[in-house]
Amino acid sequence: MKVILIGPAFPLRGGIADFNEALACSLLEQNIDTVIYSFYYQYPKILFPGTSQFTKGKGPEKLKINSTISSINPYSWLKTAMAIAAEKPDLVVIRYWLPFMAPALGTIAKYLKKKKISIIAIADNVIPHEKRPGDKQFTQYFVNQCKGFITMSKEVERQLSQFTPTNHKICLPHPIYNIFGNRIPKKEARVTLNLPTEERIVLFFGFIRAYKGLGLLLEAMADPKIRERKIKLVVAGEFYEDNKPYLEQIKSLGISESVILHTSFIEKEKVRDYFCAADMVIQPYMSATQSGITQIAYYFGRPMLVTNVGGLSEIVADKRVGYVTEKNSASIVKSLIDFYDNNRENEFSKSVDIDKEKFSWKSFTNGLLKLYDEIR
Repeated sequence: MKVILIGPAFPLRGGIADFNEALACSLLEQNIDTVIYSFYYQYPKILFPGTSQFTKGKGPEKLKINSTISSINPYSWLKTAMAIAAEKPDLVVIRYWLPFMAPALGTIAKYLKKKKISIIAIADNVIPHEKRPGDKQFTQYFVNQCKGFITMSKEVERQLSQFTPTNHKICLPHPIYNIFGNRIPKKEARVTLNLPTEERIVLFFGFIRAYKGLGLLLEAMADPKIRERKIKLVVAGEFYEDNKPYLEQIKSLGISESVILHTSFIEKEKVRDYFCAADMVIQPYMSATQSGITQIAYYFGRPMLVTNVGGLSEIVADKRVGYVTEKNSASIVKSLIDFYDNNRENEFSKSVDIDKEKFSWKSFTNGLLKLYDEIR
């Protein structure tokens, strides 16, 4: 069997690229010939607020990655579609996460569809967090070209039903990343990052955008009960919007000594240090579908606090591996106090290690192959 996976991959950076590479490796481990077709030009600067779209270091040794797609060059779409068709794949899997990519991905899929090639979309989002004119029309165009769909939360599955009545869909939980190295002792991780070794430290990790709710977490950090317990917050990740409002909020709340900012892009080799250094990982999102951050926390055995939005509560069992709170600072504060006053870390960490077994890559690829059997 031969599978072509279309989506970001090395040297492009970010969680979607990491996911695609891990999925390809999982398919290869099952002796399925797998090739990735990626982008040589992904985002125009107006749509990419970060410092760079590319990562450093070496790419995955086992993977064949062809960077042939430009999101804005229709000639590259046709050229890529023809190259894929020439490989005569049994299945093409397309990663869909943003309506801006629909013209490119939809046009490639439309060509392959005419060649009677089975197409499955893995949809991170169907309705984006940050909405723009034309989103629904672009998404509809892409969806029309695909025969099967994988979502990673019930929320996205519900969104998908607005665009297609198909029964050829399956909801599979986001697998756990296994690409960041082995767990290390908390003290060692903190020494590496030059963090206090004996303090209470929670972590906000990932790109910083409005919908991820960092402002809400900063409000919680200013609560007198949090100050009394001397809890510190590490913010690790690059600003994908103006950082000035956040810096002003930290100053106006008087929490500069409680907030440690590591706001540059965190390279893959450093991810382990941040998660192993934290007592708990916090995702105070204002909206969400699913998140790779929770799966990294699972991999490193870290308790989690998430807000009750999107599919996050489907992944984090409340009072077992962490907390599911409401979207307000008071609810976050209440959970933080319970966590530290009742010494929940060891209890939650043990449950994290038990529950993570259901999020394997093999389970995800088996679900993908089962869906392929339905549509071919």
